[in-house]
Amino acid sequence: MADILEKDAVMWEKIAGKIKSMNAQIGEKSPHVAGADGKYDDMRIDWWTSGFWPGMLWLAYDMTGDETFKKSAWEWDDRLERKMLEINSFDHDVGFQFLPTAVFKYMLTGDQDGRRKGLAAANFLAGRFNVNGRYIRAWNGDKHGWSIVDSAMNISLLFWAAEEVGDPRFSELAKLHADTIVDKFIREDGSVNHIVSFDPLTGEVIEVLGGQGEAPDSAWSRGAAWALYGMANTYRITKDNKYLKAAQRVAHFFIAHLPADRIPLWDFRTQGSPEQEPRDTSAGAIAASGLLELAALLPEHEARQYKTVAVEMLYALSDHCGTWDNSQHEAILREGTGHKPAGQNVNVSLIYGDYYFAEAFAKLNGWTRRIF
Repeated sequence: MADILEKDAVMWEKIAGKIKSMNAQIGEKSPHVAGADGKYDDMRIDWWTSGFWPGMLWLAYDMTGDETFKKSAWEWDDRLERKMLEINSFDHDVGFQFLPTAVFKYMLTGDQDGRRKGLAAANFLAGRFNVNGRYIRAWNGDKHGWSIVDSAMNISLLFWAAEEVGDPRFSELAKLHADTIVDKFIREDGSVNHIVSFDPLTGEVIEVLGGQGEAPDSAWSRGAAWALYGMANTYRITKDNKYLKAAQRVAHFFIAHLPADRIPLWDFRTQGSPEQEPRDTSAGAIAASGLLELAALLPEHEARQYKTVAVEMLYALSDHCGTWDNSQHEAILREGTGHKPAGQNVNVSLIYGDYYFAEAFAKLNGWTRRIF
């Protein structure tokens, strides 16, 4: 056991050192994807991934106490709020944007501006709730009835707001949406739908769409990771066993479909050859952190299987896809898959994969604060 703990501590030191070098390389960029050249792009501040890099900085500060990380992370929630006051594209993903920035900042420093911004984002998210269908609307534009499984993670913002101000309207909406995730997104076998289209007036399901998975009935691995982690979070907060059972159902499907090297394919039901289809390291990192969350909620004899697989996945990601051999590479993990059906961001580094990889190892090293 001591050897395992020491190994995890050594890995965290590697991650913290990598985040430090990334800080010098990335600067004020809002990263999403790093391609073959190892350089992260710079997306608009209202793009859905804009919270993950500052979240890594706050995580590193929380774990190390290094003021350099705090200084670099401090202004990100201001940048997000300024964009909120302009024409923007914020949507259901404000949880991904404001939890690792404004809310994390408030948790660590007591900054009241961070608290205010987090609550404003929660109000915005609550406003996207469709009463008839009991779902949080995805994206913008004319797809008023679309909702996506990724939102299972964003409802943590509503749960936080409910606890912070003692207003149950936030948590009630979050639970209603979580119920829809369980009923309409998570299939009986534990695989998940990415997009469900509802009639926004009646709430009836119109159709299921493949989205970033290969087909409507396929098994997009990152979608399963979002559902696994999101339902574990919801159980942690509500103590309602239906969410625990949902998280376990997805976890068992995910684990059963992992290849021998423990790095998930981008879609577990892809029609292509498993040897030739791309992996998705971001799905692996998210699922690993979610499995650790699930393990923390269960008695030791039940938790062991989840933690064991999570650790196997994390070290497989590090050993086979880590960038430790290239100090100029601005990411931690290679071989992420963003949106293969659209031919976008295949075999790349993804900032959210890096975030959840770092978060998972922080958990293995005793980090107990929860953002998502």
